[in-house]
Amino acid sequence: MGNDFSFRLLPVIGKQVFRMGIAGNYGLNSSDVEWAAEQGANYWVCGASYSKVTPGIREVIRKSREKNVVALLGWGFFGWQIRRGVEQTLRRLNTDYLDVFKLGWLGRTSIYSRGIVDSLLKLKEEGKIRAIGASIHNRQHAGKLASASELDLLMIRYNAKHPGAEEDIFPYLGRRNPILVGYTALAWRQLINPVAGIEMAPWPGGKQEAPVPPLTPGLCYRFVLSNPHVHLVLTGPGNREQLMMNFRAMEQGALTAEELAWIRQYGKRIKAKKKFDYIK
Repeated sequence: MGNDFSFRLLPVIGKQVFRMGIAGNYGLNSSDVEWAAEQGANYWVCGASYSKVTPGIREVIRKSREKNVVALLGWGFFGWQIRRGVEQTLRRLNTDYLDVFKLGWLGRTSIYSRGIVDSLLKLKEEGKIRAIGASIHNRQHAGKLASASELDLLMIRYNAKHPGAEEDIFPYLGRRNPILVGYTALAWRQLINPVAGIEMAPWPGGKQEAPVPPLTPGLCYRFVLSNPHVHLVLTGPGNREQLMMNFRAMEQGALTAEELAWIRQYGKRIKAKKKFDYIK
């Protein structure tokens, strides 16, 4: 999986990553993580709901810590909660540092306060984390944080159904160039499940592994990664077979302008649906 589309150097962290990060909170297990690492994957999300893949991440980073990026998706309303989460994870993974701590679902399960920021900056000073990030749904707030904050990374919702980051976040990235991680690329499967009553022009691209519409997962991920502002996208497959298909899609590279326009149009039509009449 070696092409320019597939890899990106992360600011602050200073490591080159395969642009499909692995979120193992669905169907993957530790053996899948080790297999993915053999294919070139090296961005791993860990946290309280990722216990099935924790041993696999620990083994992967034991073999090559400096080639892998470990991102803890945590939570907290007080600085001591943040520190406890980081130090517990360091012990669990048997490592000296985490590449990034992400405040999970900012505004709901974590907050961006002076106390939290000071705690994270102290952990960064101690070398226990290298970067500070946040998962956030509020795009307007994310745009402000992108422009001026201590955050080194933003994890945002971005897909063909919800492309609003292009107006609310991307224009504000230039000043500080934070790492941008996309998630919900499939719009909770709404983009890949067949929906009745949606008519589209013929697909402009080459032959697909499956007829479109609906979109394939690979097209969804390539849509996100075809935007140069996005450093990487997260995938949460249910099994290794799905992960293999996602990796194969990466080899096809960026979408053409015609393909992007087609997918945008499909995303608009999905978003306009008030009720989904899924085709079984």
